[in-house]
Amino acid sequence: MSGSSATEIHDDLAKRVDAIEAGYEFMLAYAAQGALSDAAVSSGPQLRDLLQRFDAALDGLADTFRRLVVAQGLELETYAGFLDVLARDAAASAGALRMVRAQKAISSQMIDNLNASIHVRALLTDVFLVDELLKQPQ
Repeated sequence: MSGSSATEIHDDLAKRVDAIEAGYEFMLAYAAQGALSDAAVSSGPQLRDLLQRFDAALDGLADTFRRLVVAQGLELETYAGFLDVLARDAAASAGALRMVRAQKAISSQMIDNLNASIHVRALLTDVFLVDELLKQPQ
């Protein structure tokens, strides 16, 4: 995607943000179910699918935002500190997501603990900020 237009990069970033936000919202609902295992509830397959999408959206998230900054002709130096933080938060959250996804049974309590993770919380704050920035006129 190196030759992508700013609009294409913007759309890719928006899709990633949507996948992360959808995964988080579903995790909140799943955590409230009190399930001992994802195999024991009808929403279990959806949970695993959304966790996989959340994880996939994190892969290259900061790089995609960096490419958008450059494509829009913005001052990269202004965004560099945040981009570093976004990359670290995405990597830490991906590690936690992958560990949870690897479990044979994913309980509501496990998802509640994942939601409460400072790494996921930091990532979500980053993503909510990116989401607001995406709404700015291009």
